[in-house]
Amino acid sequence: MGKPGKDIQPGRSFPLGATVSPEGVNFCIYSKSGEAVELLLFEAADDPKPSRVIRLDPKRNRTFYYWHIFVPGLQAGQVYAYRVYGPFAPEKGHRFDGSKVLLDPYARAVVGWEHYSREAAIFPGDNCPQALRSVVLDPTTYDWEDDTPLCLPYSKTVIYEMHVAGFTRHPNSGVEATKRGTYAGLIEKIPYLKQLGITAVELMPIHEFDEQDARPGLKNYWGYSTLAFFAPHRAYSSSKCPLGAVDEFRDMVKAFHKAGIEVILDVVFNHTAEGNHEGPTLSFRGLENRAYYILEKNPAHYSNYSGCGNTVKANHEVVARLILDCLRYWVDVMHVDGFRFDLASCLSRGKTGHPMEDPPLLWSIESDPVLAGIKIIAEAWDAGGLYQVGSFIGDRFAEWNGPFRDDIRRFVKGDPGMVDELAARILGSPDIYKQPDREPNRSINFVTCHDGFTLNDLVSYNEKHNEDNGEASRDGANDNYSWNCGVEGETSDPTINTLREKQIKNLLTTLLFSQGTPMLLMGDEVRRSQFGNNNAYCQDNEISWFDWSLVDKHQDLRRFVTEMIRFVQSLELFQHEELLEVFDTSPTRSYSAHKPYVVWHGVKLNQPDWSYHSHSLAFSLYHPDAKEHLHIILNAYWGSLKFELPSLKRGTAWHRIVDTSLPTPEDFCPTAEAPRVRGSSYLVSDRSSVVLMAYPPRKA
Repeated sequence: MGKPGKDIQPGRSFPLGATVSPEGVNFCIYSKSGEAVELLLFEAADDPKPSRVIRLDPKRNRTFYYWHIFVPGLQAGQVYAYRVYGPFAPEKGHRFDGSKVLLDPYARAVVGWEHYSREAAIFPGDNCPQALRSVVLDPTTYDWEDDTPLCLPYSKTVIYEMHVAGFTRHPNSGVEATKRGTYAGLIEKIPYLKQLGITAVELMPIHEFDEQDARPGLKNYWGYSTLAFFAPHRAYSSSKCPLGAVDEFRDMVKAFHKAGIEVILDVVFNHTAEGNHEGPTLSFRGLENRAYYILEKNPAHYSNYSGCGNTVKANHEVVARLILDCLRYWVDVMHVDGFRFDLASCLSRGKTGHPMEDPPLLWSIESDPVLAGIKIIAEAWDAGGLYQVGSFIGDRFAEWNGPFRDDIRRFVKGDPGMVDELAARILGSPDIYKQPDREPNRSINFVTCHDGFTLNDLVSYNEKHNEDNGEASRDGANDNYSWNCGVEGETSDPTINTLREKQIKNLLTTLLFSQGTPMLLMGDEVRRSQFGNNNAYCQDNEISWFDWSLVDKHQDLRRFVTEMIRFVQSLELFQHEELLEVFDTSPTRSYSAHKPYVVWHGVKLNQPDWSYHSHSLAFSLYHPDAKEHLHIILNAYWGSLKFELPSLKRGTAWHRIVDTSLPTPEDFCPTAEAPRVRGSSYLVSDRSSVVLMAYPPRKA
């Protein structure tokens, strides 16, 4: 790490953080109201005390609101932290506490986990032996081998939302014990994802987070408790050297890119691990509390639009700069392909918490040239009641389509009055996204995600079962639109298990044959269960982990998902970047349109049943230029229905690609093997989905 030289210099106010040069390291932090700052230098990550404390001179080492110093002789790998002294006056929004050791908000790596104590950062007194520390990084030394972000269009994207640790932590993962639950372990499973047809992984939070931010005896497993936005979570690294997580993360990104798979990060800029007024002092609170957080009229308390105790003041000038710097860093230095913004509506709130019509941070993200080629996806709501799906700012943001999730669940479950909503979701939700030139693939369609039931549990439980979370199942969503198919939880009843498998296939068929970008939840392709827990944020155990024995146990479903993805991704119909035209009647003998279009049907051709008590919908999809013609039937009714089929031009016949009522391998038939449909109608079994494709019959 090098020894600090005697000729310490004033340093510079830019860049923020710790910046390496051949001569040493420049340190800079923001603290407007801080009265004194100390830089702590440690010989080793877990030393109880710093080897050197350098007190910054407010006249020599401060420019405006920035405290800075240059220490000759230091190198990458140097462990450091801060103490900041100032008024502790919560009634004025100040929470300075010089007894607490603070992380650099721009820290590229974080160490000190072996002795870290969240409680020590809460209670009075010096917490240095139990405090986390930052590490100096030289970002230029890694060999990317000409790697760059992939920049795949949404139209060619299939997203797989996953937890880095949970994907390989199970003992039966087949991953070497030292690599289970790590970035390196994830590399070993890339062939599985590639074979499944995944083109992008959306990683649940990997920014350094506080695993101790949970109820006693539990662990914050999901990671929505950020400590350091620039640092990859060290517990996900098989290397325990101070900068090991950084290089291992980059190794993972490079490996994904070589496989043609993008890496999207779930980023949590809406709140931090410091929590409410009773929370720990870890970084931001002790540097400049009034700048980093939205405070109540009584500034001793935090506004809680995140539901997690505090809300980041994202549109404060300094905080907005930090967020932009962070995003650019992950793209430019770490090569990620995009971001999913957790509770993104928090980022549209102004300094007092009120929604802004033109939030400067979001417009800056939208227009930033460094971010121009990457995916930006908004979870367009927050816990304070702000719901912006369909009205989120800008032209670039894609959005998690919450109504798609709810409406598809309700239709397949058999709720009445859902056919109108189903049709809109299939089209890419033009009733929600009303901009005429909006690409339908910016609707991120999903039926399940980390927050809620897995796909298996959606068809196996009527009620959430979150008892293991220690809150008497008061936590987690109550409106799940689930149906257990007759028995709560696991059952050996073959009739119920067959129905559940069929319902899963119905949900997947509707998801994959809708306009928009599909997203699958980790393990849904093999019926991963959380045993009815719909809020497993604190369950770092087999409740949350991917059980790899399911890959063989449910290989038939995995085959169905794999073949479906391959089929849909091969069609121009699902890579079209404009809304489909809607025709009132179907052409009977020839393709008559120049653009792809849809025609709605019911059991009778051209007569969709939009009534409240309807439980079925059929539709034809046409792509004249690509010569693609599909007829899709979704029957959520509890009885069989006979559907008329559109007439075809001479020399063309309907072939059955999908019928979810049939056993494997008949549930999905590749085009070369799909049987010809005889007659002018098709009998669709109860609670089943059918996909037919028109093309010339095979020659005998």
